Amino acid sequence: MLPKKSAERIAIITGDPSLPDPTKQDQRYSAEDLAVHAAMRDAFASLDRFEFTVIEQHAGMFDKLREFAPDLVVNFCDTGLFNNPNFEIHVATQLEMMRLPYTGAPPRAMTLCYDKQIVRLLAEALGVDVPMERFVPAASVRDAHVPVFPALIKPNTADGSVGITKNALVQDKYEARDYLAWLASELPGRDVLIQEYLPGTEYGLGIIGNPEGEFTPLPMLEVDFSALPDGFAPILSFESKTDPDSPYWTDIRFQPAALPEKTQQELADQCRALFSRLSLRDYGRFDFRTAADGSIKLMEVNPNPAWGNDAKLAIMASLAGWSYATMLEQLVATAWARITREAVERGRRSPVR
Repeated sequence: MLPKKSAERIAIITGDPSLPDPTKQDQRYSAEDLAVHAAMRDAFASLDRFEFTVIEQHAGMFDKLREFAPDLVVNFCDTGLFNNPNFEIHVATQLEMMRLPYTGAPPRAMTLCYDKQIVRLLAEALGVDVPMERFVPAASVRDAHVPVFPALIKPNTADGSVGITKNALVQDKYEARDYLAWLASELPGRDVLIQEYLPGTEYGLGIIGNPEGEFTPLPMLEVDFSALPDGFAPILSFESKTDPDSPYWTDIRFQPAALPEKTQQELADQCRALFSRLSLRDYGRFDFRTAADGSIKLMEVNPNPAWGNDAKLAIMASLAGWSYATMLEQLVATAWARITREAVERGRRSPVR
């Protein structure tokens, strides 16, 4: 039996504002975070085409989903089950077990992309430029050797720039020693990456679509760090996403990427290959940065990237002429088109009775 032509009854699941969240300042939702949730609800309501419910509380979430019986689950629970980033995969896994169609990355993609070293190795194998990097097991973090300066030091597994502060960019062995000691103390048991620092322009490229159907790279963003005060490293740190009083929040701007069309197309082609190889679905975001020699290198791949009206994906969509509501509608339509294709393929593979 094929799905309906469009999803009409949708359930939207998010992080839980009532619980601690390690990706937030002071591990709790701020007024700004709650405003993002409210803007998302308002945007879906403005479309006036869905019967929808938003499920924020994680206790009993799957019972509520079973009771509502949606055509589609919009999986905006990018904080992980009970706001545990290690449990983000569990949400998708449970939806699979319940046979509920959902938007975004499947468990395989989340597992691959959560490990930044794996992403780098797969990208390199596909011919995508990546920074020089050293992987440091958790047990060796305090005594790690830094092969090149300046260097960027960050956790190998983390979301929301957790573990990346203004001190993550180190210029010598003394700064490196202090930051490695801080990471070992703040995030014990966490493996670490030591990367060559890429001093050039940082870019973001968002995609809504799937390689088997319509695949739409959104206009690329460029990160403008020029207004940061002296002494603030030009990086997107944890403070840039969590602290409204930090210059990282107030002084960083995003603007259309000043890159030749040919270069943007080449990067989009790389993203398409990575999208398929990493098993992403429906949407994703790819972060790049320019090395000293002018080459543009992949920094990270983000499955189920931040969906808020203030997030990079929404800014990219606005450059394409989309309202925030249109972006959400397009995301749902993209997922539904994929689900319909998958149902057709399953029907073709079913034995004739």
